[in-house]
Amino acid sequence: MGKRGPGAARQRLASKALPAKKRSLPWKKKSLSLAEQVIAFLQWLPITKGRLAGKRLRLLPSQREFIFNTFDADARGKRPISLAILSEPKGNGKSGLCAGIALAYLVGPLSEERGAIYAASIDRNKAGILFEEIKAIILRVPEFAARVNIIDFTKAIRVLEGDGFDSVFEALSADARRSQGLSPTCWLYDEAGESADDGLAKVLLESEGKRRHTLGIILSTQADSDEHWLSKLIDSALLGEQPGTYLQLHSAPTDADPWAEETIRLANPAYGVFLDPDALTKSRDRAKSMPSFEPAYRRLRLNQRADSNPEDRLIQVASWKEISLPVDSERIKRRPAFGGLDLSGKHDLTALVLAVPDDAGAFDLVPFFWTPEGQLNQRTGAEAARFKEWIAAGHMIAVPGATVRYDHVAARMADLAKDFDIKMVGFDRYRIDDLKPELEDAGADIPLEAFGQGFISMGPAIERFAELALSGKLRHGGHPVLTAAVANAITVSDPAGNLKIDKGRSNGRGPVRVDGAVAMVMALQVANRFQPPPKKPTLAGMLRKPIMVI
Repeated sequence: MGKRGPGAARQRLASKALPAKKRSLPWKKKSLSLAEQVIAFLQWLPITKGRLAGKRLRLLPSQREFIFNTFDADARGKRPISLAILSEPKGNGKSGLCAGIALAYLVGPLSEERGAIYAASIDRNKAGILFEEIKAIILRVPEFAARVNIIDFTKAIRVLEGDGFDSVFEALSADARRSQGLSPTCWLYDEAGESADDGLAKVLLESEGKRRHTLGIILSTQADSDEHWLSKLIDSALLGEQPGTYLQLHSAPTDADPWAEETIRLANPAYGVFLDPDALTKSRDRAKSMPSFEPAYRRLRLNQRADSNPEDRLIQVASWKEISLPVDSERIKRRPAFGGLDLSGKHDLTALVLAVPDDAGAFDLVPFFWTPEGQLNQRTGAEAARFKEWIAAGHMIAVPGATVRYDHVAARMADLAKDFDIKMVGFDRYRIDDLKPELEDAGADIPLEAFGQGFISMGPAIERFAELALSGKLRHGGHPVLTAAVANAITVSDPAGNLKIDKGRSNGRGPVRVDGAVAMVMALQVANRFQPPPKKPTLAGMLRKPIMVI
């Protein structure tokens, strides 16, 4: 079949450039796993534009990790991942990677006969950007140009012979109605965070099941709101609630200095490789001098969600850092202390915060965090590195194994009872019955008090925290794990104006869940409402009291 449509002549010329001797294709080696075949294919492709145009693609370490985790197969060849999400700032090669993966499904190691590959975006023009990138690669690879028909008018590509025979690539816009009934081998949604609604996403996500294996790939910077469907999908994946989903998230920590080069470098895997540091510096300086540009800078360059509702935060990061006065651990020993405990399940962080009052009514905050050592490698590379750094510095306790064993928590609490006069520890009822026997075995005689997590209990606790923080009566020493938890904490209110920390909206904004922030406000409120138990009457005291004779 001849190639048809505008541009067909150019494609025929490209196909005629086939080398006289057939080239060896590196992804055809039989010893390679599927993920290794995909990597070999991608790194054989030419770069068509930018600073590295004309050279072969070289995957970043994070991109190799994305490919391995997305296309890994078990011993039976079954691939467990059906949805892969790559979220990172713009300029880090998402579109090039997206085009390469689409080609791997069309004419490479992922191809199958009569496959269907769809590229979706918020409108037809944006969807066409990916089509143009794939077309540019094909025109530079004679082996591909000779086998496909590129149809510019409909932004489609059909395989005429060889691997992937009769497969088709097509660009889709966000018209969900047109997309009903799709049966994709693979679909790719580029810059999904820009979409106005979830109509097309729902159609694509529900297209699984018509083929032996369908893979969906979302490549996007973050949306500007926690309520966006992509934000909810990312948050759910971070909490491990989406089986079959792999998430790779590159985002500057919420509590990090947004203007620091270290923060920019942390969020951008391609920094200094093919992403020009000078361009990032210009964007940073513009946002720093013109506040109206800051939300766009944070979202597009740091991959943070724009803080469109800062009033919903438990406290602004700048205000929190103003009270990062040092905590003198020796000075506060053996003083009265009040605690807040959030166990938060055995697979994630357990948080304990002690609030130690001084004679002037201010508080020193002493936090403790436990995390299962066996789960560190399940986190993204940046998160795992940060956790390991905190563990090495003594800011977090790694518990051996895949879960947080509560005997470790109980033993530490028993030691703390020797260092402080712990009057009361408020606790979230969740899993407390698992901890109590461990406390008893550890000989930790610590008074415990249930602390409700609803508006009635948490409302006064948050008010108390705000009062102390804004009057400069808190000292936290800049503890990095507690700071990350507080920076991520988002509040919601009931009709009466009572506040509570919304874990669903808060968790997922950074590497740390907000359990430390919850434990902190509980500790402060326990101290606020604490009433010493009445002293037991003694014989001497009874004799001193006047005896009333009737």
